[in-house]
Amino acid sequence: MDKVIKPVEWTTRATKDLEKTTKFYIDLYGKEKAREIAIAIRKKTEVLEDKEVDQTKVGSVDEAFSHLKHTYRKLKLEHCKITYREGKKSMYIVRVFDTRQNPKKNL
Repeated sequence: MDKVIKPVEWTTRATKDLEKTTKFYIDLYGKEKAREIAIAIRKKTEVLEDKEVDQTKVGSVDEAFSHLKHTYRKLKLEHCKITYREGKKSMYIVRVFDTRQNPKKNL
């Protein structure tokens, strides 16, 4: 039987986080580099749709979300943390955060 791969869906919150993070990168690196990083962040989540990978074990547990009902995991890309969780039908990207920003903004 073929392994069922759940599609990746970005929550509204994660999409807004990516926009904020991109603006942070524009101030830090300029528009072109910020665009490249935003694309790299999106591509990083594609690993969750790889048939060779166990979607529920990619990355590590994100302890910042341990008080919540679901298990949240994180992917890292340089200074960026991408938090996701498994749902019934999809893998949900729930937060995107540059770790150099105020950590309280990530909660």
